[in-house]
Amino acid sequence: MRLAVVGLGKVGTPLAARAASRGHSVTGCDVNPDVIARLNRGESPVQGEDGLDEAVRAAVRDGNLEATTDTTTAVRAADVIVVIVPVLLTPDNQADLSMMDAAAEAVAAGLQKGSLVIFETTLPVGTTRNRLGPILERGSGLKAGAAGFALAFSPERVFSGRVLRDLSTYPKIVGGIDTASTERAARFYEEALGAPAMAVRDAETAEFSKLAELTYRDVNIALANEMALCAQRGGVDVLQAIAAANSQPFSHIHEPGVGVGGHCVPVNPWFLINGLGPAPMARLARETNDGMAREAARLLGEALDGLAGRTVLILGLAYRGNVKEPYHSAAFLLNDALRHAGARVLVHDPLFSHQEIAAHGLEPASLEPPPNVDAVVLQADHDEYRSMDFGAFPGCRAVLDGRNALSREDVEAAGVRYLAIGR
Repeated sequence: MRLAVVGLGKVGTPLAARAASRGHSVTGCDVNPDVIARLNRGESPVQGEDGLDEAVRAAVRDGNLEATTDTTTAVRAADVIVVIVPVLLTPDNQADLSMMDAAAEAVAAGLQKGSLVIFETTLPVGTTRNRLGPILERGSGLKAGAAGFALAFSPERVFSGRVLRDLSTYPKIVGGIDTASTERAARFYEEALGAPAMAVRDAETAEFSKLAELTYRDVNIALANEMALCAQRGGVDVLQAIAAANSQPFSHIHEPGVGVGGHCVPVNPWFLINGLGPAPMARLARETNDGMAREAARLLGEALDGLAGRTVLILGLAYRGNVKEPYHSAAFLLNDALRHAGARVLVHDPLFSHQEIAAHGLEPASLEPPPNVDAVVLQADHDEYRSMDFGAFPGCRAVLDGRNALSREDVEAAGVRYLAIGR
């Protein structure tokens, strides 16, 4: 097959490399010329993904993968077009579809009769059929369906750091605007990725399935956080209680923490809340999880007899450990909550330069030597933080383990008070 992948981000690049490794001719498309140049040199523009550097290098070397900024020309030569560009949130928590609309217009200008177009970015229900389909029709002069082009939605279902593995493992949910589109999209993924396909009734069902998956995770984490707050008031160690509860096969409670970050869980439930709502449980989960940063600041304030004039170090800008991705990181909410209480806030992350941290409006810190601080918050559980000597931080009186990743015994042996939500 001839495949065009529009959007060479954390999912698009691995998908392009995976399809190329199976012998298909793939053109990756992106608006960033630096991304295009890197890929055409055989370098992955996405870092931190196991096996991706090697897969890109081999695909480019074998002539199965190339990249261009000219999406329309690439689409004109493609049998299948997969679109994976970002959909972000507006300030009032609505889906910002501006980049997706622009990508659809570029695809439409080159779309040929008989082609298959699949959208993978998580979308509000109905977007594929009612918004993107008409953009493709207007720009191409073709009709969506049997007489023109096939159109389907298939949510990406991958985890940062292991995307290549997940692409060939998880069932690929597919739903089209008609039966023929669904069947064709299912065959495409089975052949291009070697993954099993799970066909659902239509594009709307496929769109909804992704929102259900992410909202479940958000609500589950919010429940764990609520339990942690209750356990804290009752003098109970919530992790032990959750582990005990989960020994029953019908209990699957997640772990509490100082917040939820990333491109998906803090973002996509809003597509359900504001798209098909009211969804009061999903809305409460968002408020609960975003409120954990304020609870962390409250705990530190109690431990330090107030935060005014104190210096607090946040370990980790990334939204989770060992992944260089700051999007919707709890570090931002922690920074705001601590500063609101009067603290000076420093931020360290081994994956980001001082300039990158400062570009987010945060004050960067070096650990060589460790700075003089009153407290430390573990926000991202990078490997190098797990065995850190907190006694080496001059003046440090408390460590708040926001990811339940540290040894209480080691922290207290260093002469520092250990704190954790619900512990």
